Amino acid sequence: MPRTYEEELKFIERIDDYSFRIKKEFQPNMLVEGEFFANSRLQYLMFDELKNHCKYTGQGGFLPAVKQIANVAALPGIVKRSIALPDVHSGYGFAIGNMAAFDMDNPEAILSPGGVGFDINCGVRLLRTNLFEKDVEPVKEQLTQTLFNHIPVGVGSKGMIPMNARDLEEALEMGMDWSLREGYIWAEDKEHCEEYGRMLQADPTKVSARAKKRGLPQLGTLGAGNHYAEIQVVEEIYNKQAAKRMGIDEAGQVCVMIHCGSRGLGHQVATDALTEMERAMKRDNIVVNDRQLACARINSEEGQNYYKSMAAAANYAWVNRSSMTFLCRQAFAKIFNSTPDDLDMHMIYDVSHNIAKIEQHMLDGKLKTLMMHRKGATRAFPPNHPLIPVDYQLTGQPVLIGGTMGTCSYVLTGTEKGMERTFGTTCHGAGRAYSRAKSRRNLDYMTVLENLKQKGISIRVASPKLVMEEAPESYKNVTDVVDTCHGAGISDKCIKLRPIAVIKG
Repeated sequence: MPRTYEEELKFIERIDDYSFRIKKEFQPNMLVEGEFFANSRLQYLMFDELKNHCKYTGQGGFLPAVKQIANVAALPGIVKRSIALPDVHSGYGFAIGNMAAFDMDNPEAILSPGGVGFDINCGVRLLRTNLFEKDVEPVKEQLTQTLFNHIPVGVGSKGMIPMNARDLEEALEMGMDWSLREGYIWAEDKEHCEEYGRMLQADPTKVSARAKKRGLPQLGTLGAGNHYAEIQVVEEIYNKQAAKRMGIDEAGQVCVMIHCGSRGLGHQVATDALTEMERAMKRDNIVVNDRQLACARINSEEGQNYYKSMAAAANYAWVNRSSMTFLCRQAFAKIFNSTPDDLDMHMIYDVSHNIAKIEQHMLDGKLKTLMMHRKGATRAFPPNHPLIPVDYQLTGQPVLIGGTMGTCSYVLTGTEKGMERTFGTTCHGAGRAYSRAKSRRNLDYMTVLENLKQKGISIRVASPKLVMEEAPESYKNVTDVVDTCHGAGISDKCIKLRPIAVIKG
């Protein structure tokens, strides 16, 4: 007999002003507790989703995020807690915005494609410039159009970066080292990228022919959905010392943010792995609460095949963002009759928010090797961590939080408290409040475009009607999300950015 909403609430309790605990009794087989972060406004969305699920149980659809967080807490080998960030919302298997760590020393520990997502290594990259809003404003429309012309966007878009089958194999293995060799990035770009833009575990032979076929024409393309390239202006600086380390000195400075991932190649890698893992679960008697959490033991053949192919897809995503960085620098250089170097178009950082990685963390006073699943969640390492660039050793890793179309974005920095509480993890964006279908039903794309125009934001879209799905009304308030992370101490606010031009599929 399904529980009522009131009965469900008995198993959820507030920890502090910014977080809630999900007790082990909430879902069957939970090995650890769940935890989610939310302020007073965001918690309403979480509990309202759960209430509607209780009301309409049995009518299909995604599980509410709270249930998904709890189901992840039942996966073999999980340690500490199943943790959800304030931008959390329902997804496939794991909720989007859910992270979980699995003990590599535990032979039962698993690896799950549902804990990474279909768009493997979807991430955000931020470039700075020495331009100011007053420099861009007279040529804003021309610059926006040139960016749109340079960067292929939309469903089925094809890349402008020359690539054959051999190039693709090398890119899958080498990541940004391939981009550097081919002259598409600067050497320092690698230094300012998570994992230095290359997962060494990548094995292109584990990537299916179908995945490669999908990926070959798409390299250097933005795609559709919530992906974008934005010209942004620094609106507010909260930490001047940290901002200065990033090359941001004052309000009005112009930056460029690129948000995209591994396109069709990553999607196919995930799809292929899920099929393999369903067979492995039967063989190894792995029981999960939700079949979307299909998984395999980390050290099994299926687990290793997925990890190596996922790493290759992650490398592809870094090459993809690097290719668009090249195209973006070319567009700016053309409009301002200069060079990218003279325009100071250096990369501040590149973060991933759909990835699984092996990391070392302190757990109960011991150094443990863990398989980190971050799905719609961003790594946020603190000052003095050995895996962040020398430039940011004193201030902490830059964390890039993309807003929704037409709203602000943020740069945060990692903290020690976040390292202790969330394994150095924070939010990744605003997080959906309404499904894409509901957004299409309730919004008019012309109204959305007009609202952007009224805000002085230039926009170029390949598919105008898809704009409804990405309207600000479809998402949580990104400032609420960021303020919750800041208030909880798991990351610190550094810079606020305001868009003046948007390129979308």
